Parts: sequence; structure tokens; C-alpha cells
Amino acid sequence: MGEVTVTHLPTSGAPPTGQGLPTLPAVPAQPAPPTQAPHGPAEPQPRRTAFAEGLDQLRAAATTEPGRLRIIGALLALLVVAFGAVTAWQMTDRAAAADDVLTRSQPLSSDAADIYRSLADANTAASSGFLAGGQESAASRDRYEKDIRTAAEKLVNAAANSDPDSPSAATIAKLNRLLPEYKGLVERARTYNRQGFPVGGAYLRYANEKMQQDMLPAAEDLYKKENQRLRADYADATPYPWAAIALGIAALAALAWAQHRNYQRTNRVLNHGLVAATATATVVLLWLVVGHSVARAGLNDSYDHGVRSLNVLHDARIASLKARGNENLTLVARGAETKKVGKETYDAYDYDFRTDINALGKYLAAAGELADDASGESPVTAAVGNMTEWKKRHTAAREQDEKGNYQEALERVIGTDKATGECFDSVDENLRTALAHEETEFKRAAGDGRDALTGLSAGAAVLAVLGAAGAVLGIGRRLSEYR
Repeated sequence: MGEVTVTHLPTSGAPPTGQGLPTLPAVPAQPAPPTQAPHGPAEPQPRRTAFAEGLDQLRAAATTEPGRLRIIGALLALLVVAFGAVTAWQMTDRAAAADDVLTRSQPLSSDAADIYRSLADANTAASSGFLAGGQESAASRDRYEKDIRTAAEKLVNAAANSDPDSPSAATIAKLNRLLPEYKGLVERARTYNRQGFPVGGAYLRYANEKMQQDMLPAAEDLYKKENQRLRADYADATPYPWAAIALGIAALAALAWAQHRNYQRTNRVLNHGLVAATATATVVLLWLVVGHSVARAGLNDSYDHGVRSLNVLHDARIASLKARGNENLTLVARGAETKKVGKETYDAYDYDFRTDINALGKYLAAAGELADDASGESPVTAAVGNMTEWKKRHTAAREQDEKGNYQEALERVIGTDKATGECFDSVDENLRTALAHEETEFKRAAGDGRDALTGLSAGAAVLAVLGAAGAVLGIGRRLSEYR
């Protein structure tokens, strides 16, 4: 075997001496394996939203006093503008509802009541003319024709002010269809009555049946619907604008806090811009609260001492008309129509008369309680006296009819001396006077309520803009000290 030479590695920088180790061949370096992500290639980070970036910028700005002032100014201006905008919005709605109460809802409700009254009065006039036979007076005929014209005109007005697809429109269309049918039946009854044919009474009873069972219920339904719309307008006009009031209080609190903060940092009692903003917000808030309170009081007064009285008086007038119509038909029918109540049998029209006259008494009592002055109470008191006399005369007429004295009973009902017709006319005239008085009271109170809201919406919007400008200028004055 050959010799092995050992080579010593140099130490301490000394040259190698002696025998060294054999030189080994160099091993080529292996390239490092590529590094791979444990879960595949890295995905790009999602881009942040503008809101998040803006929030970061806002947070960064809040670390400096100028940045905080800018944020405070922006929030104050936004709060004052929001207060003005909500005030303008809520007051615009309430002012529109108050105007509807005065110029739309209540007049239409009165028109609906007039439709009912005109139809009932036309029915009464027709029966009175029938009882007179060939001696029908021109006044009675003219009254009937006037009532028919009034009902037709009021129906046209109601149709023009109702929505095409509303329930009221359907009721109005029904009445427009039934009115000429009713008038045709009355004319036939008159024609046969003048010729002395008993069938005339049958036609009049048929006309009355159409009026009582179809037309008057439809007119009453229209009256109720219009009253519902009137109450809805009151409900829209009278509630307090709590959202606007809350925003106003919040704006004043924020402005007070900003001025207190400014005083703590500068020892300056007043900042003109913030004081101006506070003054405008205070004016708007006071105007809002006081103006709406006055409007609410006026509208509530118009309802309590106007609408409620009008409704009761309309009901009383309708009850008197129905009573008069049934009183006349008692003589027209001559006992042909009966009604059984329990074990007793009554003349149908006389029974209905007593029901209507009792209802009239209740309505008059309620109207007397609602009357709040002598001008409103006096005609109601007179109507009560007329009704009492009416009942006495009716009882006397019925006694004569039951004894077989038909002509005497007829004179006591449609005659010219101490007849029940005089009492009915007096009741109707006194109720008309009371209605005119309460209508005036309603218009005065509702007008005062509506006028209290005049200019509030526009004024609140303008003052809010001025207040926001004052807040921005006030904060800007502080910012200028940092430049």
C-alpha cells in the first residue's frame, strides 16, 4: 500500500509544517429548494372602503385642536340645519291639514249634511203637497223643487272634490242615479192624486220607501265618510311636532356645550358666531312651540265649539225632517202600513214619528249643552219650545184621525191655524239660525288656528340656514388663531 501524507492545518497564522492530510475533491453546492407558501400563493389585501379611510382621517384630525374644531363646526351646522329642515317639513304638513279643515273637509261635511237635509225635506214637501191634493200651494211645490235642485248641486260639488276611486265617489254616483228615479215616482203620485186615483198614494209610499231605505242611508253614509275625513285632518294638524322640538333642544344643548368649551380654552365669554347661531335656534324653537300651541288651541276650539255643535244640530234638523215626513205619511197611508213591536201593533209611520221626535229632543238637549254663548243657546231653547208644542198638536191630530175625523186631522197637520206644520217650520228655522251661528264660530276659531302657522315653515328654514352659517363662522374665527 502507498504512503499517506498528513497535512497539518496552519494555526495562529504560522506556515504549515510537517505532513498534511490528503486533499479531498470539492463537492458541488446544491441549489436551495424554492420556498413555497404553506397555503398557496399570497392573495392581495382587499382595498379599504372610502368610509373606513375617512374614519381614519377623522380620527387623525381629532388628535389636534384645529381638527377637533372643524369637526365641532360641521356637527353644529348639520344639527342646526336638520332642526330647521324637520321644523319646516312638520309645520308644512300641519299647516296644509289645518287649511284642509277650514276650506275643504268641514265644508264638504256640511255639504253632505245639506244633501241629507235637502233629500229629507224634499220628501216632506212631497208628502205635504200630496195631502193638499189639488189644493197644493205654490210655496209647497217651490220648496220641493228647491230641495231637489240643492241636492243635485251639492252632489256635483261633492263629486268634484272626491277621489275617483274613493268610497265617497261610489256613494255619490248611487245618489245621482236614484235622484231622478225618486223624482219620477213623486210626479206619478201627484198626477194620479190630482185625478183622484187612489194609486197615487201607493206611488208616494213607494217613493218614500226608496227615499228612506236607499237614498237617505246613502246620504248618511256620505256624511259619515266626510266626517271621518274631517277628523283625519284634525288628527294631522294638531299633534305636537316632537321630532322638531327634540332636534331644537339638542341643537341648543350642543351650541351651549361648544361655547362652554370655547370659554374653558380661551377665557372668552362670547363667540359672536356661536351666539348668533344660538339666538336663531332659540327663536325657531320658541316660534315652533308657541305658534303650534296657539294653532292647536284654535283648532281644538273649532272642533269642540264648532264641529261638535254643527254635527248635533245637523242631526237634530234631520230628525225633525224625518219626523215631519212620517207625520204626513201617517195621513197618506191611513193605516195601510203597520209595525209590530213585541205584542203590540202600531201604525208604522206614527211609530217612526215618535222615534224621530224623541231623537230630536235628545239632539236639542246636547246642542244646548254645547252652546257656549247666548247667540248659540237662544235658538236652541226656542226650538225646544217649538218641539214641545209640536208634540201636543200631533197628539190632538192623532186623536181626531182615530175618531174617524180625517179632515179635521188633516187641518191640524197641514192647515193654516195652529197646525203641526207651524211648529215644524219654527223648529227648522231656529235650527238653521243656530247652524249659521256655529258655522261662523267654527270659521273664526279654525281660521285663527291656521293663521298661527303662517310663515313658520319658511321662517324656520331661513333662520336655520343663518344659524348654521353663524356656527361655521364662529368656529372659523377660532381656527384663524392657529394660522
